[in-house]
Amino acid sequence: MATLTQNPNVNKWVEEMIALTKPEKVVWIDGSEAQLEALREEACATGEMIKLNQELLPDCYYHRTLPNDVARVEDRTFICSRNKEDAGPTNNWCDPKEMYAKLTPMYDGSMKGRTMYVIPYSMGPIGSDLAKVGVEVTDSIYVVLNMAIMTRVGVKAFENLGDTSNDFVRGLHAKCDVDPEKRYIVQFPEDNTIWSINSAYGGNVLLGKKCFALRIASYQGKNEGWMAEHMLILGLEKPNGEVKYITAAFPSACGKTNLAMLIPPEGYIKNGYKVWTVGDDIAWLKPGEDGRLYAINPENGFFGVAPGTNENSNYNALASTKKGTIFTNVAINNDNMTVWWEKLDKNPPVNATEWKGARVNGPEYVAEGNKLAHPNSRFTAPAENCPCISKEFNNPKGVPVSAIIFGGRRAKTAPLVYQSFDWQHGTFVGSIMASETTAAATGAVGVVRRDPMAMLPFCGYHMGDYWAHWLEMGKVLGDKAPKIFNVNWFRTDDDGNFVWPGFGDNMRVLDWIIDRCEGEVDAVETAIGYEPKPEDINVEGLDGITTETIADLLSVDNNLWLEETKGIEEFYAKFGDKLPKELSCELEALKARLAK
Repeated sequence: MATLTQNPNVNKWVEEMIALTKPEKVVWIDGSEAQLEALREEACATGEMIKLNQELLPDCYYHRTLPNDVARVEDRTFICSRNKEDAGPTNNWCDPKEMYAKLTPMYDGSMKGRTMYVIPYSMGPIGSDLAKVGVEVTDSIYVVLNMAIMTRVGVKAFENLGDTSNDFVRGLHAKCDVDPEKRYIVQFPEDNTIWSINSAYGGNVLLGKKCFALRIASYQGKNEGWMAEHMLILGLEKPNGEVKYITAAFPSACGKTNLAMLIPPEGYIKNGYKVWTVGDDIAWLKPGEDGRLYAINPENGFFGVAPGTNENSNYNALASTKKGTIFTNVAINNDNMTVWWEKLDKNPPVNATEWKGARVNGPEYVAEGNKLAHPNSRFTAPAENCPCISKEFNNPKGVPVSAIIFGGRRAKTAPLVYQSFDWQHGTFVGSIMASETTAAATGAVGVVRRDPMAMLPFCGYHMGDYWAHWLEMGKVLGDKAPKIFNVNWFRTDDDGNFVWPGFGDNMRVLDWIIDRCEGEVDAVETAIGYEPKPEDINVEGLDGITTETIADLLSVDNNLWLEETKGIEEFYAKFGDKLPKELSCELEALKARLAK
């Protein structure tokens, strides 16, 4: 068998996977355009993919998954550490021996009569000290073509590994029967291994995505002195040409991609401000030679939610999808073989194929309350397509981080923006992150859901140990640590309307944050942290928002916050004696300040 590497660790593991799954043939993905093009043609011939209008959407393709396989499956996702304690109370755990014993028979012969594709890939720029190598074997061309967009695939990925290293993440994926009852997405952190079976949906089968880039990498980072975080990375360019970098973590439905690709308000653009996207979803952070914290985006593309993306909500994200993109579970306009989804525009195609494959009259179908595109339908788009992609995107050293932002969706509690007192207090602020449920989530509306650092579903080990690692990183960075902030774009008035305009106007808050990092502006000390003076948030050109509105958006209701501390206490109780004592001290200190 011709392989792409001399590395005996890789070759031995691949041979073991071949022996287990018994494919008819094995194809190593070398990353060449000719090989990928042949795979696209094959996928279109078998109906696995549909070629879209090559004039309007060059190199774009369509794929649909089975209706039982349209999202990540939290309840079928496991962290199999040897000790149950190491997985913690927020992860599903199973003994690794037991899980291997359960899954091995399911994989046995699962690729008979099929082709196994061996995908070497790099998370992060080739040649970067911050990058890591993975090898995924799969029986899905869809996975190969998506991984080729989302990561750096092929022979070059082995450059970072070399001929002897064993430091690569082993990913095994088999579609099998796509049976939801036998679906498992399993991380074995101590074995650098991910096994995924009976799914064909991106979030479960593109193993470089959340499985490696967060669950496995967060565990690696803890052991190796760096951090894998569910964060966007953006660069804010000031009129003098200087660029400051910010990372930010938000739970879903809080505008993360919009912030990553923000277009500043007109007044700011006229004055020469720009925003550059380094990453929309994941940041790997490591202290650099100068002692500052540097970030890379380990990914090479965007795996974005299509519905709601349009020219007004996120111009840059939409522009990213115009070529070389794979669309999954959206609708097709059969008249011109283009794609459509809810809120793309107000005109559903008349001659439409909805996401499950039925031919329908779009406007009538929508009028009956149906969705043409699945609410979690996706686009996989190359990052290089993004009009505001940063020129530092492929910098092997990463970018130096000035500020870290946390945020959630809170109607009344959290103010528009506040800064933590220090790194330890900032870790506390991240650990208590929460969003109130919206109509989009199942269950009651307005329920507070804690999602520390937006990592709840993605932390590959005990959350208490994860916070301890954050505190440790603060000690390593010392006075060179980024400043930590919290934002809330979602304060509402008494009628439930959002007060802050959000979107591009969030630039006004970022502007203050960078000024704070540079010591150029004062702040007001409150019980929860440092806040802007209302007049220091630029409201020029904002309709109906005055300095008084800002003062209201910055108000801190001590009674509401005292109520909040009860919820924090309840949440912290889950972590028992693994809760770092520094965080319980921060909670007590907050209560004391509020009581004053």
